[in-house]
Amino acid sequence: LQNVRINPSSIAFGMWKDIPVPFYLSVYFFDVLNSKEVLQGAKPMVNQRGPYVYREFRYKTNITFHDNDTVSFLEYRKLFFQPDLSNGSEDDYIVLPNILLMGAAVMMENLPNFLKLLLSGALAGLKQEAFMNRTVGEIMWGYEDPLIDTINMIVPGLIPFKGKFGLFVELNSSDSGLFTVNTGMKNISRVHMIDTWNGLKKVNYWRSSGCNMINGTAGEMWPPFMSPTSLEFYSPDACRSMTLVYQQSGQYRGVPTYRFVAPKTLFANGTDYPPNEGFCPCMQSGIQNVSTCRFNAPMFISHPHFYNADPVLVNAVEGLHPSEQEHALFLDVHPMTGIPMNCSIKLQLNLYIKQVSGIIQTGKIKPVVLPLLWFAESGYIEGSVLKQFYTNLVLIPSLLDYLQYIFLGLSVLLIISAAVLM
Repeated sequence: LQNVRINPSSIAFGMWKDIPVPFYLSVYFFDVLNSKEVLQGAKPMVNQRGPYVYREFRYKTNITFHDNDTVSFLEYRKLFFQPDLSNGSEDDYIVLPNILLMGAAVMMENLPNFLKLLLSGALAGLKQEAFMNRTVGEIMWGYEDPLIDTINMIVPGLIPFKGKFGLFVELNSSDSGLFTVNTGMKNISRVHMIDTWNGLKKVNYWRSSGCNMINGTAGEMWPPFMSPTSLEFYSPDACRSMTLVYQQSGQYRGVPTYRFVAPKTLFANGTDYPPNEGFCPCMQSGIQNVSTCRFNAPMFISHPHFYNADPVLVNAVEGLHPSEQEHALFLDVHPMTGIPMNCSIKLQLNLYIKQVSGIIQTGKIKPVVLPLLWFAESGYIEGSVLKQFYTNLVLIPSLLDYLQYIFLGLSVLLIISAAVLM
């Protein structure tokens, strides 16, 4: 108990402060093979490219302890491309929907026609098309696009950012918000549980109080003595708390673990799973609308390849092959300490595209939720950390357990000997 609290004198504190576990971000892109045909109403055909693998380093700063048994911190991530682990380079070209154009088109669908015609004319002048051919590095880390200034000029505030546009541009060397969590000094069952995030007890992205709640931990560790039921964590990337459910007991390199996985209801719509109604407006089950926390852009998250989703989503795009082995996420946690031993969190980012009247660049595109990319954040304990874990949490307890039976047996022999001598 002393060593799993968030306390500078505990064994787990160093691991919590500067995570020694190697993390990797593996990114897979969906290269659109028939973009010209899609503009004429054809079903999109995609080819998965990658993985493009990045070594991820995490560290905490601004660590501040408070009188109410909590501690605040900012956690930063730095990513470094790993050519030797990747299937391709950051110079590879990928054909994707023009995310700015297609997103803005859907966002402007209900605005006056003259604004849409104005945008359409500006797009023609800028030679902007519905699909773009850009490098992995540009898509990940940003590229200059005059379309940003044009959209902001025509519809101020539609996309509230300037400069480069990239899907991961805000991830590298940035923090995930100010977390304030319980230290467990007074109540060990609350250790790592979130008190506030950015000063909030709940967010305001969703339509119900339950969906807005900030529950669980920050996703790094959990309270000790876990039961085989479920665990929760708050994900700033998904703008919500997520609940994983117990699947099975097992071992990771000799250390006992509980495996937790995503339930089929995680991204279900409100019709199939009423508690998720607060995340709506919904489409088919298996995708979650995150437009409210992504500048109102028509973005959706899901499991990779629409695993565990309505088959309609898979059948609308050629080239998807969902499988549990490849696309299910999991967490293997040591139940006694609440420390993850092995994990792989997988999510897919999707864009809803369609023909928008008045914007000629959208052609005759049929409405479809088109996958852009999916990524896996993976980490596992190894080396000296694993050896320390095994020694302190498996070997020594087993030895003590063995010794207690030896001492019990010796005690019985002594009692018998004493009785005989009497």
